[in-house]
Amino acid sequence: MDNFRKGNIAESIEYFDEVLEMSPKQKPFLWQRGLSLYYANRFVEGAEQFRSDVAVNPNDTEEAIWAFMCEARLDGPEQAQQGMLKVGQDFRPVMRAAYEAFSGEGTVQQLEAAAGRDRGGHDRFYSYLYIGLWYEAHNDEEAAREYIQAAAQTPYGQKSGDYMASLAEVHLKQRNWV
Repeated sequence: MDNFRKGNIAESIEYFDEVLEMSPKQKPFLWQRGLSLYYANRFVEGAEQFRSDVAVNPNDTEEAIWAFMCEARLDGPEQAQQGMLKVGQDFRPVMRAAYEAFSGEGTVQQLEAAAGRDRGGHDRFYSYLYIGLWYEAHNDEEAAREYIQAAAQTPYGQKSGDYMASLAEVHLKQRNWV
């Protein structure tokens, strides 16, 4: 995880794979490995990683979205949407709206609205992050950059220490958007 946070994607995968060699039963719980695989452009393995997570945790909204992200890079967003994993009801309004946007049951405008009055905290960060990812999946680089930069610049993105806040920074560096 530290290697990923530092942008050392290949090294992070090596360490995650060592964990798998020592304990193959851990695979469904290594969602962080799936993120590393995504940024290494190893989309087939990434999708498999996220799908194995949802198989043991059927309420994992974020992993369903990340499986979509991997599959959209392989087959396009329309095809990925058709194979979107079904998950239980997420109690977090922003993540529920994110899932609906990616599955085609909602819009990115609804996802942005789901952050409500939160101006720079958790909800705003996640709203912007997933809007940016939605745009990336739909090949709109300019909008993707705008929203992921906005996510990283929120107070939550800058100060929380959340793994996904680190992901926003890694994303910007990997795309040369910094």
